[in-house]
Amino acid sequence: MTELETTSREATPASEEIHLPGPTAIPLVTAIAITAVVVGTTLSLWLSAAGAVLLVGCIVRWISDTRKDIAELPEHHS
Repeated sequence: MTELETTSREATPASEEIHLPGPTAIPLVTAIAITAVVVGTTLSLWLSAAGAVLLVGCIVRWISDTRKDIAELPEHHS
């Protein structure tokens, strides 16, 4: 057996669970909002304003979801 190969006997057990956030469309909508703001700077003030409102809403939602996920972590992670 080479150095890079390991078997289940040699692998150390995981000491803690890895936390991954759930699937969400917020990053995609945020990217669309940023695009609307940038494109709106050349085309229309209304497009920029709509993109900015959507962007602020996405940021608020993203931060609140992240805070909720962090609050659900075990105590020794906080």
